[in-house]
Amino acid sequence: MKYFVIAGEASGDLHARHLMDAIRTEDAEAEIKYWYRPDLAYMGFVSVALHLGEILRGMDECKTAISVFNPDRLVLVDYPGFNLKMAKWFFETYVANNSEAPKVFYYIPPKIWAWKEGRIEQIRKYVDVVLSILPFEVKWYNDRYAFPVEYVGNPTYDEIKDFSSSLTEGKMSEWRMSLALHNKKVLALMPGSRRQEIERNLPMMLNACKNVGGDYVYVVASAPSMDKGFYEDIIARAVGEPDNEFRERVVLMPSQGSNSSFMLLHNSYGALVTSGTATLETAIIGVPQVVCYSMVCGRLMSCLRRLFLKVPYVSLVNLIVGHQVVPELVAGDMTPVALERNLHLMLKDTNFRQRQLDGYSVLRKILGDCGAPLKAAKKICVR
Repeated sequence: MKYFVIAGEASGDLHARHLMDAIRTEDAEAEIKYWYRPDLAYMGFVSVALHLGEILRGMDECKTAISVFNPDRLVLVDYPGFNLKMAKWFFETYVANNSEAPKVFYYIPPKIWAWKEGRIEQIRKYVDVVLSILPFEVKWYNDRYAFPVEYVGNPTYDEIKDFSSSLTEGKMSEWRMSLALHNKKVLALMPGSRRQEIERNLPMMLNACKNVGGDYVYVVASAPSMDKGFYEDIIARAVGEPDNEFRERVVLMPSQGSNSSFMLLHNSYGALVTSGTATLETAIIGVPQVVCYSMVCGRLMSCLRRLFLKVPYVSLVNLIVGHQVVPELVAGDMTPVALERNLHLMLKDTNFRQRQLDGYSVLRKILGDCGAPLKAAKKICVR
């Protein structure tokens, strides 16, 4: 069969590539066309409006590629703003009134339990099968909409297990030497993958670190879609004089895909993490963290969050476990004072750290066995 796969962000790209490998394992005659455009992953109304022409051109290019390839399966991976529009077009073009129409699968569906709940109508109409990587989504979709969702396991668990199984002391030592980390304790700063996220979160993270003390080195995880100069400008503005002592302890880590963030976390004593997949990666690897997400008009957004957000937490760790395992500093709660206080607790308070580690053990049990890509592929490849 022929499979057309669409993804648009770094984490989705990683999941999509492993899923495609699994599809090839399951279907020896599989023909796969992959569409991946991280440059179109804009966030927020203003940003989308400013780049609307670029986004529309990208959609037209994707539609043309689908038409030329003529797939038996359209496989959507995360990336809801783009993928739901493609699902609608695909349905209207190929599926409606066609008894032998190609099927549409959504692997890692939109997080409508958090925002934009109205997307359920698009999912109902345009998607045949939803394959979830978050165990609580099955109950949420069923209880709220009587809509069937299948949990196939979490691919992040698989990816980290694969990476960890091949990790050696020699590889870690070589990595530390490449960044001149020596024997210092590493604090990972993971400010997100989108430009707006990084511009908002990284300066606050750096400012909180200035007063930590101790012999720490602060490693900034860079996103593959951002150039080095972008980070260096932010670091320079936040840190100040290039020759001061703190600046010497801020290290920008070149991005080499997910393996670089996995390596960083395996070498870290703690982490400041922008909410997203990185919070789950940090927990699975077992690094205490503070989840932080700064937003414009933070206090207002915190008030609106109570009105519109359907779940009590924003981090995947807390959502999966069902109670607060890691602290969440989001919108109005993301203040310099709160961030610095939680950072000190994470680095210095043994009980604070142990409570998180205990929660991580519960998380791993809930996630279940590995093998998410292959489980998903088995369902996608059924004729």
